[in-house]
Amino acid sequence: MLIPHPLLGPRDAQEFTYLGDAALMDRPDPAGGNAEAAFTDYVFLRDNPAGVHRELWFHEQGDRSWLVVTRDTVTHEILGAELARDVKLNEEGAQ
Repeated sequence: MLIPHPLLGPRDAQEFTYLGDAALMDRPDPAGGNAEAAFTDYVFLRDNPAGVHRELWFHEQGDRSWLVVTRDTVTHEILGAELARDVKLNEEGAQ
């Protein structure tokens, strides 16, 4: 499986480490009123969707960047990849 790295071009998936759902970038506020419950959900509850899904991948054997990869979990087709920092900045700018 090739991952289209936005800076380096197509890279073999074996260069990467899969972390999980890209929603992990939305870490709960540790000072929030329900921080304990929020962190319990954050750490232990995961979705396992069939179909198009956004995931976090770490380019461990490359430039050590974090990517948000859009992938179809049924066919494993990669639909796109973005630098995680750019995704986070765009989300913060939209708020």
